[in-house]
Order: sequence, then C-alpha cells, then structure tokens
Amino acid sequence: MHSPVKYHDGKFPPSDLDWSRLVTLIGLANAAVARYDGLLSAIPNASVLLSPLTTQEAVLSSRIEGTQATMGEVLEYEAKGDTDSPISSKEADIWEVLNYRKAMFAAESMLKDIPLSQRVIREAHKILLSGVRGHNKAPGEYRRVPNWIGPKGCTIDEARFIPVSAGNLPNAMSSWETYIHKESPDRLIQLAILHAEFEALHPFLDGNGRLGRMLIPLFMNQTKLIHRPMFYISAFLEANRDDYYDKLLAVSRDDDWTGWCVFFLTAVQKQAELNLNKASSMLELYNREKKNFIDLTHSLYAIHALDWIFQRPIFKSSDFVSTPQIPKPTAQRILNVLKAQNILKVLAESAGSRAAVLVYPELLNIAEGRKAF
Repeated sequence: MHSPVKYHDGKFPPSDLDWSRLVTLIGLANAAVARYDGLLSAIPNASVLLSPLTTQEAVLSSRIEGTQATMGEVLEYEAKGDTDSPISSKEADIWEVLNYRKAMFAAESMLKDIPLSQRVIREAHKILLSGVRGHNKAPGEYRRVPNWIGPKGCTIDEARFIPVSAGNLPNAMSSWETYIHKESPDRLIQLAILHAEFEALHPFLDGNGRLGRMLIPLFMNQTKLIHRPMFYISAFLEANRDDYYDKLLAVSRDDDWTGWCVFFLTAVQKQAELNLNKASSMLELYNREKKNFIDLTHSLYAIHALDWIFQRPIFKSSDFVSTPQIPKPTAQRILNVLKAQNILKVLAESAGSRAAVLVYPELLNIAEGRKAF
C-alpha cells in the first residue's frame, strides 16, 4: 500500500520553474484568452447572452465533485421555483449547482469594492454550502481539524493526499493571499500556482475544489486578463479529471510545479478557444433573432422578450407573461407566436393552476455543444 502524499511544506511558491517548457504554452494560452476577451468586451450585455455558459460552468464544476445534475435539470428546477429546500438527492445536487452560481455572483460583486482575498473566498464559501451537503461543516470558517483526500470512508493512513495541518493553515492561507497580489512574469502561471496551492491547502472541510475553480475567472478578471469574470474552464477539467488530480498531486509528491503549469496552460488555451466559439455562436444567434423576433411579433417589445428569454432559456410561461417590461396581452401573444414558430418548445404542459414550462432549445444546444434539447 502506498503512503499518502503529504503537503509540500516550505515549497510555495516554487522557486525553479522550467520556463523553457512553458514559454510556448504561455504565448498560446495568453493569445487565446486575449481573443476570447476581445469578443467578451465587445458584447454589450454579456451577462445576458452568456447566462447559459455561467450555469453550465456551475454544473460541470459541481460534477467534478460528484453531483449528477444536468444543465437542463437545473434550469427546469429553477423555472418551476416551487421548492424551498431539496427533498431528494437530485434536488440536493441541483441546489449545489445553484449555490455555486450564487457564490460566483456574490464574489464578483464583492470584487467591485475589495480585492480578491481570503475574505472574498470565505464569504463565497458560506453561500456555496448554504442549505446543502456540507452545510454543517463550518461554512466560511477554516477547518480546525486534520482532513485527507482519498476513497470514501478511508482512514488517514489509506488517504491519497494529506493537506497542510490545521495548525499551520492560517499562516499558509496568509502566504497564499500575499502571493495573489505579487508581481509575476506571467499572470496565467501565477494563477496556475494559486489554484494548485489552494487545492493543496484544502482550507475548508468541504467545497474546496469548487472554490478553487471559482478563483480562476475571479483572478483573471482582477488582473485584467478578461473584462468580466466569465471564463469557463470546468469542461476541460471534468473531461480530464484523472489527469487534473494527478498533476495536482504531483506538485506535493514530486515538486512538479512545471508539469502542473503545463497542464493548466493547456486547459486555459483549449477552454478559451471553446469559450470563444460558443460565445461567438451565441452572439450570432442573438443578432439573428433580434430581426427574427421583430419580424415575427411586430412588437415594440420584441427585444425585451429576446433578452428575457436569453437570460432564462427554460422558464414558466406565467413568469414571462407577468414580467413588468411587457404588457400581459402582448407577452402572451409573443409566446404564442414563438411556440407556433417552434422557437420555443413545451418542456412541461400546463396542468390546473400550474403554468407550462418552455425551453429555448437553440441557445441551450450551443451551450451544451450538442443537440441536448
């Protein structure tokens, strides 16, 4: 039986990266991020247009930790909006995804007033664990006991990795926070190191993986790599989950910071390219549908309707009809036109007092990268 790998005391930040292995990847990753950000900064309402990607990132980051919810299930649950707390394992998974998105929005809002810091991370952690699995594991508070990573139910001797001791954690987190604000030869390398160190410290009893991935767009935004904290990396990490964990483990086991940075730069480049393609397709769809919605509905409220649907691609018909931006008779007529043209499809029929649930398939299929609806 292999002995657990233990946290790399005294080896953060790394002092001897092999820059010759990294220089080409640094150029490729930074160029891909710049191209994506060029499109992101040109979209006047990016938070509306890219709303499905924000939800998908929450889904995939949570899936790495074992949740099973799909983006469609999350959006349909949210659209129905009739449960105050999860009543099944599936709903518990959905709540974890919704909490991830709420925590990300809260952190983005905080960064308007304060820099990325332990305070931001702890506040995000409180929201992440609110009302879900882990809610009894000291939300917003660093652990005061040992923890370890390995097969479910394993003892510390059977663990794969043992993070920093609880006694050394406060000083280690202070060093981590200090490194956030240091100058660096390359910001993506700095981010790779920050992410790996956060995961190795494992400062909370639960939620560390999701918070560490949330850190990625927040840091990219704070350091002006992107104009908004809207970078979606979890698709690559989820698809390469074993390699992701192995490269993180090798940092502590073999002092292989360079190998981790190679993996991380590759992830950033590939995801920047995928993000660019999806965002471009969404912008093209939006611009095409602006004319289409106007031509079909002959309404002054056509663009209001389009924006509303882009932000909520699965929704209850009653929520759309009751939106204050559009008169109710007009909203109902617009819905009828869009359904007749198969732009919107019925996901759940109305029954009694329960309104129908509608879906905008073309937008969600772009986000999923396949015909999911």
